[in-house]
Formats: sequence, structure tokens, C-alpha cells
Amino acid sequence: MTHIAIIDYGMGNLRSVAKALEHVAPHARIQVTQNRHDILQADRVVFPGQGSIRDCMRELAHWDLVEVVREVARNKPFLGLCLGPQALLEFSDENGGIECLKVLPGRVVWFGDLRDPASGERLKVPHMGWNQVHQTHDHPLWQGIPQDSRFYFVHSYYLRPANKSLVTGRTRYGFDFASAIARDNLFAVQFHPEKSAQAGLQLLANFVDWNP
Repeated sequence: MTHIAIIDYGMGNLRSVAKALEHVAPHARIQVTQNRHDILQADRVVFPGQGSIRDCMRELAHWDLVEVVREVARNKPFLGLCLGPQALLEFSDENGGIECLKVLPGRVVWFGDLRDPASGERLKVPHMGWNQVHQTHDHPLWQGIPQDSRFYFVHSYYLRPANKSLVTGRTRYGFDFASAIARDNLFAVQFHPEKSAQAGLQLLANFVDWNP
């Protein structure tokens, strides 16, 4: 039986993520856990999150999970959701500047004063609601998901990876930003697949079957 650990560090929509995974993988063992041993022994790991990066890093340190996340992000099929991919980069401009996990090169940047390039109208921040994701590279986690499918977003900061080869999905909100990144065994998305209807469920199902 496949064991999927959802990292519980006190932040994130854990119940919705667990329910979505139970739906697409009814025969898997889905565990929401803070236990280091259980996370390290799992076959697959999901790293969700919502809220501020300062609180995220503080809670990871409080639960002694910083090195655990780094290890599984490098060695197991790993899926980061929403705040998850932001935490994987080196540095975030949020909360006056916060050092992150440094698993991937790059930083997290505030959207700022966004304008629609066509109308000049101010765009709301946070970027909230449904928006398209344009797949920039073929990847097993995009299998069965039509190009430019819509996913659900809620965020005020965006990913700016140092290496463009990490970007596997882009979204336009005033400008194009990286909404999905991947490397080796790791795939991470700025949106919430657990809130993204069929496209989101398909991505989660693809993760369950993925053998990087």
C-alpha cells in the first residue's frame, strides 16, 4: 500500500488536501503528520501551506521539520502546494525578508502595484480566484490536463526561480509568472489543486502514479 504523508506543521488546508488525495487514491494510506519518522518513511510526501512565510518557517523550526522537508524534497516524490513552493526557494521578500529552505534557487517577490497591460486598470492583490496555467514543458503531472486549464489561486507573492528550466507552468496576472516548478523528484505549484475541480484532482492522481 502506498503511504502518502501530508506534512502538518500547523499551517495549510490539510483536511481538504487529505480528502482530495483519498478521493483519487482510495487504496493508499493518506497520513497527515508532524512525525519526522513517518514523513521520512513515507513513499510520497505533500508539503501544503497557506499564510505568511515567516509563520511557515517558524513552525517548521518549532516542529524540527526543516531538515526533514529538505531531505524528502531531494529524495522522494514530493509535491509542494501554494506556500509550499515559496518555502522551497532561497529567500522571500515577505515580512521584511525571510530566508527559506534553499532547496531550489530563486526568491519570492510581492506582486506590487499591478496594472492590466491592456486597460491600465489596477489589478487586485492578492491574486485570488481561477486563472489559467500554461504548461511550458511536458511533465508526467500534466498528463490528462488540457493546456491552459484553470486552477484556483490565492497569493500576494509569486515565484521567481533563478533558473528558467525549473518552470513547468506559467500564469498571467498583469505579467507572466511561474505558477509551477519542477526538478527531478519535486513538483510544486502556486495554486490549490485540492480546490481546482477536475484539473486539480487529475494533477493529484498523476502525483500518486508518478515514478520519477
